[in-house]
Amino acid sequence: MDAWIWILIAVAVVVVLALIWLSARRSRRRDEQRNEARELRQQAETRAEEADERRAAAEQMAQRAEADRREAEMTAQRANELDPDVDVNVEKEEQART
Repeated sequence: MDAWIWILIAVAVVVVLALIWLSARRSRRRDEQRNEARELRQQAETRAEEADERRAAAEQMAQRAEADRREAEMTAQRANELDPDVDVNVEKEEQART
């Protein structure tokens, strides 16, 4: 065979090997990206769950605070009703204005 055929075969082999190497490298990079994406999704899910738990706790705390406030108002109202120095009608009118 002529020398140019051997050179052409060698070049073709080098090109095929380079394509195989690039393909494997690209595949590894995609696998790494998939793994990183999977980890990020897990972190996001964990953070979302923690945020939901904190939100639920905050809502529960706000409900408790509102119940405590209502109870305090009722206690203050009862104290005003019992106190002979407080005119209950004036207190109700002031509360109605606010």
